[in-house]
Parts: sequence; structure tokens; C-alpha cells
Amino acid sequence: MNTNDIINFAAVFLAALLHATIQLGLGSLTLLYHESGSKHAAKKTKSLISSFIAGNGIIVILLLGATFFITDQILGLPPSPELLCVMTGVLIATSIIMFFLYYRDRGTELYIPKPLANFINSRAEATTSNTEAFTLGIFCPLAELPIIITPLIVATSSILTSTPNLQLLQLALYAVVAILPSVIFRLCVHNDHTAVQIQKWRLKNKTFLRIISGLAFLALAAFIIVYKILP
Repeated sequence: MNTNDIINFAAVFLAALLHATIQLGLGSLTLLYHESGSKHAAKKTKSLISSFIAGNGIIVILLLGATFFITDQILGLPPSPELLCVMTGVLIATSIIMFFLYYRDRGTELYIPKPLANFINSRAEATTSNTEAFTLGIFCPLAELPIIITPLIVATSSILTSTPNLQLLQLALYAVVAILPSVIFRLCVHNDHTAVQIQKWRLKNKTFLRIISGLAFLALAAFIIVYKILP
């Protein structure tokens, strides 16, 4: 593994960490858990949550595949300095959104268009089968796409410019880190934490999570400047 591979691994990890800090999927999971817990047995509820996470993981991999094509065939490799500067600007702008706009004034409702938020909430409340939960898990990352597209491009451009025998490992790293909050959620459910307890934790730590999200975007922007643009 050479220096370029180490830098690319760091870029992939940071990009995946940004993806993981987006709270839309976790909010949908909490609502799904709350609604299902009042309607179904614990085993059924846990099955729905597992199906959601499976859909989430699969769409993350598919989004990476689509971004591979866009990066390789349209944007070009390695990324031009102009594209890197644009991505840095977008990351900085997104960090500002994370700090000030990403959550509404009360609760943990995300700052996404209200019709989209209402649709996701209604589907989470109405989900009763594994297929519906799987589909909801697929939809959430698609709704996050305006925010996660830049980290996806950073990750795929880094993977494609790495040593070929390391690319699959980097892809797995991104996918695992990106869905890690949902996996931790599933472990909490397995250990019989209630939806109310989980939501209380999210409310208590809302400001901290917002700061982490903003700092993560700034960290990736700084990383691109130092290791991709300045050299």
C-alpha cells in the first residue's frame, strides 16, 4: 500500500462518515420502530427493522455504482482542480446547512421539503410488511441524495484512483460505515431499548450531532484542499 492508497482510504472513510451523520434514515427507523411496536409482536418489529437496513445497504452500494459511472465516464479521472474546488465549496456550504438549518427548531425533524418529509413519515407509519420496510430503506438514501452526492463523488474518485486490489475493500468500508448508525440502532432494539428511549437520546444529543455533521463536512473539505488541490 503506497501513500496515495492511504490518502484514498482516508478520503473514503471521511466521505462515509459524512454519509453516516445524515439522520434521515435513523429518524425513519425510529418512527417505524415506534409504530410497529404498537401494532406487532417484538419479533415482527425486529424483522421490519432488519429489512429496512438491508434496503438501505443495497441502495448505498447501487448509488456508489452509479457514481462510479458518472465519475469515470463524465467527470473524468483524476478529478480536475476546478471540480475539486467546486466540491470543496459544496462541502463548506453543506456544513453551514448542518450547523444552522438541518434540523428544524423543535424535535429532530429534518430540513427537507415538507411534502417529502410527510411522505416518508406516512410510509414509516403505514409499513406492515418486510417488502414495504425494504422499500422504505431504499427510498431514504435517495431522499438524502442532494446532500450525499458530493461525498459519494469524493469516495468513488478516490476508490477508482487506488490500487485495483484495494478497491473492493474501500467500497466495503464506505458501505459499512455509511449504514453503521442503522446497525447500532438494530443492536439497541435487540437489547430492548424502546423507541421512546432512542428518541429521547436523539433529542438530548441533537446539538452535538449537528456539530459533528458540520465538522465532518468541514474536515473533508480541508482534506481535499490539503491532499488533493495543493499538491
